Amino acid sequence: MKRKAALMLALLLLCGIQGAPAEAVKIPEIAVPGREVPDTEGLRMVRDMKAGWNLGNTFDARDCFWVKDGLDYESAWCGAKTSEALLDALKAAGFRTIRIPVSWHNHLDAEGTIDAAWLDRVSEVVSWAYGRDFYVILNIHHDDGEDYYYPDAAHAESSAAYIRGIWRQLAGKFADFGSRLIFEAVNEPRLTGTDHEWWWDPADPRCRDAMAQIAALNQVFVDTVRAAGGNNADRYLMVPAYDANPDYACSPAFTLPEDPAGRIIVSVHAYTPYEFALQQPGVSAWSLENSGQKASVTGFMDRLYDTFVSRGIPVVIGEFGAMEKNGNLQSRVDWVSWYVANARARGLTCCWWDNHVFSGDGERFGLFDRNAAECVCPEILEAIMKYCAEPAAE
Repeated sequence: MKRKAALMLALLLLCGIQGAPAEAVKIPEIAVPGREVPDTEGLRMVRDMKAGWNLGNTFDARDCFWVKDGLDYESAWCGAKTSEALLDALKAAGFRTIRIPVSWHNHLDAEGTIDAAWLDRVSEVVSWAYGRDFYVILNIHHDDGEDYYYPDAAHAESSAAYIRGIWRQLAGKFADFGSRLIFEAVNEPRLTGTDHEWWWDPADPRCRDAMAQIAALNQVFVDTVRAAGGNNADRYLMVPAYDANPDYACSPAFTLPEDPAGRIIVSVHAYTPYEFALQQPGVSAWSLENSGQKASVTGFMDRLYDTFVSRGIPVVIGEFGAMEKNGNLQSRVDWVSWYVANARARGLTCCWWDNHVFSGDGERFGLFDRNAAECVCPEILEAIMKYCAEPAAE
C-alpha cells in the first residue's frame, strides 16, 4: 500500500497537481424577463448588433514619439497588427459588432489633413470588418486636448473646427458604406486635466458649460456628416454626454442633437461597479448573492431604459468590461453574465473593451490573443454569447 501511495503521489506531482483539482468555472443560470422595447427601426438595429467587441489600444494609440513610421502607431500600444484572421476568429466566436477607436491628431498635417496612408489603413480594417457583415463603429478617440477638441466656451470655435475637419474627411472617405457603418462623434468628452475630468457636477458652472459645449459639438458632428453626401444622409450616428457616463446622459442638462434623419444613438460607457471592473487594486470579488453589486449594474441600466429606450431612442454601451484581478475568473464570468443579460432585457447592446492580452498598462481586459487570432478566455466569451440571446418576454 505504501508503494502504491508513493506511486500515486509521484504521478500527481508529475502532472503538476497538488491537492484537489481547482473547481471548474461555471456559467451561471440567470433569468431576466425582457422589458417592453418599442418596435422602432433603431431599436431593432441595436438588438441585431448583439455582442460587440472593441479593437482597443490599437488605432487609438497616441503621442508615441518613439515610432519611426506613422503606421506603427497601430501596434505601438498592443504589439499586434490587426489581421483578417483575427476578424474571422471574432466572427466565428459570435460577435456581431466591432468598435474601432481611432486617434487622429498624430496623423494630421499643418492644414488638418489626415495622412493618406493612415486613413487608408483604417479604411482597410473597416472594410475587412464590414465585408464580414459586422456592424462597425468608427470614432474620434483620444483627441481630447485643448489643441483638438475641448468642451469649454474658450475652445468652442477651435473644437468645432476640429470636429468639422475630421468628420468631413471621414464622411467623404466612407460615404459609400451602408448603414452597418456607424459614426461615433467623440470618445468620453470631458475637461481633461481638471478636478472635474471624471466627475460632472451640475452645481459647478464649468461643468454646466462643458455639457452645453458637448451638445454643440455633437450638433456640429451631425450637421457635418449629414452634409457630406452618399449614405451619410441617413447612417446612424452615436453621440455621448460628459465622459460618456450613463448617469450624465440621463441628466436633464444633456440634450440630443437635432437630426433630419432621426437616426441618433446615445453612446455610453460603463465599467460598473467601478471598484470591481476598473479600479486598481479595488476589489476582485463579485457575487450574484450580493444585491448591492447587482443593483449597481441594473440601476444605471434602468435609468437608460427609462430615459431613452422606453421613448424609442437607441442606446449602445460602447465600452464595458472587468479586468483580471488575482485570478478572479469566476467573479468576472458571473458579473458579465448578469451585465449582458440585463442589458439585453432593456434593449441595450454592449461592446467589450479588449486591449489585447499583452497590454502593458496593467489593465487586463483582453479576451483574444491577436497575434494567434484566438480566444484566451473562453469562459467570458461563452457567458457573453449565452446572454446576448433574446430575453424572455415579461
